Amino acid sequence: MKRWRKGAALILSVLLALSLAACGQPQTGPGSGESVRPEGPPEEPQRDDSAVPARVGALKGPTAMGLVELMDASGSGGEYEFTLAGSADELTPALLKGDLDAVCVPANLAAVLYNKTEGGVVSLAVNTLGVLYIVEKGETIRSMEDLRGKTIVSAGKGATPEYGLRYLLSENGIDPDRDVTIDWKSEHSECVAALASGAAGIAMLPQPFVTAAQGKIADLRTALDLTAEWDALDNGSAMVTGVIVARRDFAETRPEALSRFLEQYADSVAWVNENPAEAGELIAEYGIVESAAVAEKALPHCNIVCLTGQEMFEKLSGYLQVLYSAAPEAVGGELPRDDFFYGA
Repeated sequence: MKRWRKGAALILSVLLALSLAACGQPQTGPGSGESVRPEGPPEEPQRDDSAVPARVGALKGPTAMGLVELMDASGSGGEYEFTLAGSADELTPALLKGDLDAVCVPANLAAVLYNKTEGGVVSLAVNTLGVLYIVEKGETIRSMEDLRGKTIVSAGKGATPEYGLRYLLSENGIDPDRDVTIDWKSEHSECVAALASGAAGIAMLPQPFVTAAQGKIADLRTALDLTAEWDALDNGSAMVTGVIVARRDFAETRPEALSRFLEQYADSVAWVNENPAEAGELIAEYGIVESAAVAEKALPHCNIVCLTGQEMFEKLSGYLQVLYSAAPEAVGGELPRDDFFYGA
């Protein structure tokens, strides 16, 4: 009898221990006190824009030359994705569609884009000052007045070259429609070919085409530096060839990335100007200019800069005012408002 009682007590002890252990286990599900993950797809992680490369486009020629050190340092899969093109028509649609964040374009086109998008783009920096020159096979041109009665071959109709040349001729008392003949070509290479064949004796060319042409055509000399001719007018402005613009939404949503880009861009421009031989090699490697030797020789005459803020505002606004006064359509019909000049 005692043995049976001891056995019953042992069984009760074991059952009690098991019951206590079960009470100590965590429970899940309704009524357990623990939150239950709702059914449905998991939440997408928030996008980190700092890891998204900025997409930058540039025209082959001076407006891209200042970028090469930054392009080379970035490599593939870095902070930036670069696109090079032969004409602005290849870049501006991509900017307007949002496929590019910033592009290097002619200065007057920047104003046209601002007006076309109703303020949807901003100017970040002037990247190239004057690069236009009058060249000739001979010794007849020593001043703007000497162009009277002459035929000038040039490319860039409807863009900065045409507006700049017409303004300089007019300011020197020469009617660009009556006193000279301007033979417009579709590309600068056509102008070089005309000089080489003897079909033309005078041309307006930008760098680095001037240097390239002088390497191919004997006795081709630089007759006039149109930047110097512009400065001689002392009109409170400067000749500006190229600027870099960005979509306004990019500038407003990624200001830190934009600030970093402009700092690195300025460093790249400084390096290019201080190291023409090494820069020439990179410029040729990226296909911006046909040869390293031409790029190196042309660099001192390309006026590559990175002017931001108030300095950009003073140079660019003055230049656009001159263009607007001469031909409103050159800047898209209206002068850009102050919000066009980023950081000014």
